[in-house]
Amino acid sequence: MDHKYDILQLLEQVKNGEITPEDALLDLKIAPFEDLGYAKVDYHRSVRQGSSEVIFGQGKTAQQIQGIVKSMHAKGSQNILITRISNDKIDYLEKEIDLDYRRNAHLAIAYPKETTSLGNIVVATGGTSDMNVAEEAAVTAEVLGNHVTRLYDVGVAGIHRLLSNLEPLMSARVVIAVAGMEGALASVVGGLVDCPVIGVPTSVGYGASFEGVSALLSMLNSCASGVSVVNIDNGFGAGYLASRINQMEGLK
Repeated sequence: MDHKYDILQLLEQVKNGEITPEDALLDLKIAPFEDLGYAKVDYHRSVRQGSSEVIFGQGKTAQQIQGIVKSMHAKGSQNILITRISNDKIDYLEKEIDLDYRRNAHLAIAYPKETTSLGNIVVATGGTSDMNVAEEAAVTAEVLGNHVTRLYDVGVAGIHRLLSNLEPLMSARVVIAVAGMEGALASVVGGLVDCPVIGVPTSVGYGASFEGVSALLSMLNSCASGVSVVNIDNGFGAGYLASRINQMEGLK
């Protein structure tokens, strides 16, 4: 169900005299969210932002997640993203709802539906250890309707690995650079491409990396233009932002 389409239909009914403005206003007042007691589910997120509300799984019980998902699905939502979800919650939810679990990304898609793939987002990692965060970014972008190219383990310690992949990098509309340790990948990529680069610092590294703070500060201090940075290990945030940029580009 497209909530934007629903609102347009409602306005058409008012225009045609099939419903009074007062009744239409009441429908709109009721529609924005539902209070489940433990959560207020935002049904108008897709109207404002183009995609359904995303459920942050960490800290919620499996039963709470189930309740939120079912209320969203009852309103027509599909491809509902559940981030940072643990295996024990998945064991419960898989028996209750249609679920596509991406273990490497710690992410699940409730009531999955095939989407179109627009543009090209490249997700690159400094090392194999950064892949969980990168997969969270990549799967998020794919579910939101973007074509994603993965370039994993192309860090600056062996920069020839990165330079051998210049073609996909140069053809990208957005690049997500995921790296721990010193986080240099974002700056290097930023100096090579002509599109926005989103740096994702990860908590991968030895003691002086301070669980990702070192990589975060390195990316924030990047001398390459066009590099923005999300929080440590925030693959979801990078994938969502990349989708926004990519799909804005696609409208030109």
